[in-house]
Amino acid sequence: MLKLLYSHLVGFITEVLGIVTSKERLKQLLGISLYRNALYLIVANIVVPFTGFIFWVIAARLYSEEEVGIASAAIAAMTLLATLSTLGLEFVVIRFIPRSENTNLMINSYFTVAGLSSLVVCGIFIVGLGIWSPKLLFLRHEPVYLAAFIIFTTTYTLSMIVVNVFVARRQSGFSLSHSVILATLRLPLPIVLAEFFHSFGIFASWGISWVIALIVSVLVFLPRVQTGYRPFPIIKRSIISEIAHFSLVNYLANLLWMTPGLILSIMVLNRLGSEISAYFYIAWIVGSVLTTIPLSISMSLFAEGSTDEKSLGTNVWRSMKLTFLILLPAVIIIAIAADKLLLVFGDSYSEEGTTLLRILSLSALPIAINYIYINLRRVQKKMAELMVFSAFVAIATLVVSYILLPRIGINGVGYAWLGSQGVVAVAIVISFLLRRPAV
Repeated sequence: MLKLLYSHLVGFITEVLGIVTSKERLKQLLGISLYRNALYLIVANIVVPFTGFIFWVIAARLYSEEEVGIASAAIAAMTLLATLSTLGLEFVVIRFIPRSENTNLMINSYFTVAGLSSLVVCGIFIVGLGIWSPKLLFLRHEPVYLAAFIIFTTTYTLSMIVVNVFVARRQSGFSLSHSVILATLRLPLPIVLAEFFHSFGIFASWGISWVIALIVSVLVFLPRVQTGYRPFPIIKRSIISEIAHFSLVNYLANLLWMTPGLILSIMVLNRLGSEISAYFYIAWIVGSVLTTIPLSISMSLFAEGSTDEKSLGTNVWRSMKLTFLILLPAVIIIAIAADKLLLVFGDSYSEEGTTLLRILSLSALPIAINYIYINLRRVQKKMAELMVFSAFVAIATLVVSYILLPRIGINGVGYAWLGSQGVVAVAIVISFLLRRPAV
């Protein structure tokens, strides 16, 4: 087994060096749709966190640490609710749209179902705020804040679907355009709203940029990707029935996979207070920039595989090479410069969050393996392992974090995240070496 692993590693390094040292090989990358769309997605998914980085620098300078902590928890709650509301449809569009004969009807059915789902989920969350997060009860007491929270959450839900329509059509340049709009609008808003609001000014800045980006994407970009598209509410039962099983399984698996990152901020807020929550959240969003690399490439793999399953094996190997070609240097840079990066937010952020950021940067390596394997299985519609791995990551991360938080602080969350992702990655590698299935 070790000999086989060594031979794969040597082959991989040789291939990567061949690409890096050859201008012709680098040019050829853009001629391959997998690479081209992956690079668009990488840039799109880096633009948003990078400007988010600047956004939180601005917020940290203009708002108190307590206000940043409460706002970060509200944004995390919105993200969690949007994830709950998609019902797995963000994956369905990639898997089913490439071969659909009723694409416009399909897209509008997905939008309608996701929008209604978002309203229901928001309602449940608002009613139970005293249980889920008492710190956010102010949302329920102000009609403007309440309406904004519901609108922003629904917008975020629909945005996740429309962006993946672009991915499904292998037109990820429009995903990048969506991100640029989002990023451009996000930066000046916290400065303007700081004069009128406290912590809600941060949250409103985040949400307003999502609303405008969605409107442009649906009314301008989507008709260019999908001929004759016009948005209108409809639910076609035959379309929903066709994708129900695939959607449900992906929904549950993705919910399990993402829940730790969405719940941890609220957990830290409730257990350690708003100031520590601010330190945690800033380190988490900076560290999450690294995971956008394997996420973007694996989503491009998913789209390519859904369009052409015959080339799946070749594209898996291509995805792995591109991922580590970009990811390894990035991990090293973040790990070395973690304290300097967080210093931008303030001395206290650097003092409290540097170790956590370094741990999170290392976790991007096993996550890369996990993402590629997950989307391979999505193409093949083999979801059993995905469910097991997702459940393990969610349960292990949350339980270990809950235990370690009062003992070693926010670094405990980093160790829990790295450990759970590492165990899954090792299991995937061992499974591959033992079975060596033809993909």
